[in-house]
Order: sequence, then structure tokens, then C-alpha cells
Amino acid sequence: MNSATVRNLLVRGMLAGLAAGLLALVVAYFLGEPRVDAAIAYEEAHSHEHGVEAVSRTMQSTAGLSTGVLVYGVAFGGIAALAYCFALGRIGRFGPRASALLLAAAGLITVYVVPFLKYPANPPSVGDPDTIGTRTTLYFLMVVLSVLLAVAAVILGKRLAPRLGNWNATLAAGAFLVLAIGLAYAFLPSFNEVPKDFSATLLWQFRLAALAVQLTLWTSFGLVFGVLAERTLAPKPARANGATRATPVAH
Repeated sequence: MNSATVRNLLVRGMLAGLAAGLLALVVAYFLGEPRVDAAIAYEEAHSHEHGVEAVSRTMQSTAGLSTGVLVYGVAFGGIAALAYCFALGRIGRFGPRASALLLAAAGLITVYVVPFLKYPANPPSVGDPDTIGTRTTLYFLMVVLSVLLAVAAVILGKRLAPRLGNWNATLAAGAFLVLAIGLAYAFLPSFNEVPKDFSATLLWQFRLAALAVQLTLWTSFGLVFGVLAERTLAPKPARANGATRATPVAH
């Protein structure tokens, strides 16, 4: 794959990330923001300090949320497109669309779901401010471990395939991944800083909303980028002078 093709896929990945970000923004606004407002109301009811907000809540939930999600979507799309360029042809004989969906599913699980199960998202008023630095560091450590272990499992499966066959090699690599992640869960510290009178229903609604945002983002990206990548890598034949002529594409 030459630099021109990589550049084209990178641009299309960023566009797909922008489209996915728009859909994720809708989910975040309608599912996430009401839970954030409820958590803030709880925090204000239990706090004796009443400061002046540097940025109004209305601005946070509209312009702030939109900017954050859309910028994240574009950046995420670019990084995912580069990962796609590297993975294409190395993960099996899948077409451009199937490869994009497979990459999106693997990314959702390794980058978000696995860290989420160890360190789930918390709404405002949940968590000790003194541990926020430690919790953030451990969360990103879990993300890095999850990605590295997933890559190691893929490499292990490929090396075992000639001896065990594809099916048994896949099972062995999957068992290795589950065991390694389980050990990471066991050895990394956990935090239970939810106030005793905080609504359990609100907590889980917030976490499910956060999961829904990521599910929308990754799924939308996989679908949109798959279509764009296919048009780049396997364009339809062009007609000229009544005859069908394939449009050349550099690879």
C-alpha cells in the first residue's frame, strides 16, 4: 500500500470519525446529559461550598460536549484508519468492509470494554478528588495493557495455527487473552468510592449511557469507513465510450 492510498484512507477515516462523532453526540446528549445533571444536583445538595462556575452548565452540555465529541471523533477516526492500513491483509482474507467492521469490533472491546469492566465510568460526585490522578493513570494503563495483550494474542494465534490448525489456535489465543486480562484485573488496584446514599439506578444508567456512546461511535465508524475504504481500494468499473473500463487504483 503506497503513501497515496494511506493518505486517502486517513482522510476518509477522519471523515468517518466525524460522522460517527455526530451520531455519538446525539446519544451522549439524550442519554448521558440527563444523568450528569442528576449527579450534579446530588453533588450540590450534599456540598457546603457554592462557587461560581467558570463555564455555565448550558455551555458545557452543548458547545463543550459537541466540541469534545467531534474533535475526539476526528482524531479517533484518523488513528483507526492508520491501524486499518496496517491490519489490512494481515488479519485474514477479508474485504475492505468486513475488515473495517472487524477492526471496529476489536477496537471497541480492547480499547473500551476491557478497561471499562475494571474501571467503569463514574458521573460527577462519584470518586474521591484525591485519587483522581491515580485512577486516571491506572485506567490508561489498563487500556495499554488491553491493546498489547490483544496484539500478543493475535501473534500467538498466527504462530500456533500451522501446528494446531486455525480453530484450535484461535481457542488457545483466546484463552491466553482471557487469562492475561484476568490477571491484570486481579493485580491492579480497584476503587469503590461511591457515596452510600448515591442512587444505584442513576450510577448504572450513567455507565450504560457511556457504554452506548462508545458502541455508537465504534459501530458507526466501522460501517461508514467500510464503505469509504471499499470505494478507495476496490472501486466500481467506470464506463467510457460504451465499454466497461476499470479505474486503476494504486496499492
